[in-house]
Amino acid sequence: MHATATTTVAAPASRVWEVLSDYEGMSSWAPGLKITVIQPGSPQPNGVGAHRRIQAVPGMAPLVEEIIAFEPDQRLSYRGVSGIPFRNYIGDVALRPSGTGTEISYTISADNRLPGVAAVLAHGLLFGLKRAVNKAG
Repeated sequence: MHATATTTVAAPASRVWEVLSDYEGMSSWAPGLKITVIQPGSPQPNGVGAHRRIQAVPGMAPLVEEIIAFEPDQRLSYRGVSGIPFRNYIGDVALRPSGTGTEISYTISADNRLPGVAAVLAHGLLFGLKRAVNKAG
């Protein structure tokens, strides 16, 4: 499965990055999720190598993701480490200047063939991120 959702916000990439790379703050824009950093990255605590635990549904095992790309104001990528129901799950968020704002492309991919699941995930996460960026401005 593979899907990309794209939108543009009237905010600089630095503001989008501030919201996107605040993993524990993600709980405010991804309703129902509780996110905690369980292993810091290096050299930035939220950078490459950071592991974040995502409690999506009370009583279920948490998901764990590892940050695999951390390019401030440009790109953030992560992969599923455990608890992910999809093989080779990857999330990638790319930021590009667009006029006076920023284009955000959120891509979800995995080996599984579940029609529509990647699109729902990508669009849902992008919607929450866009709302949080607009609220922060």
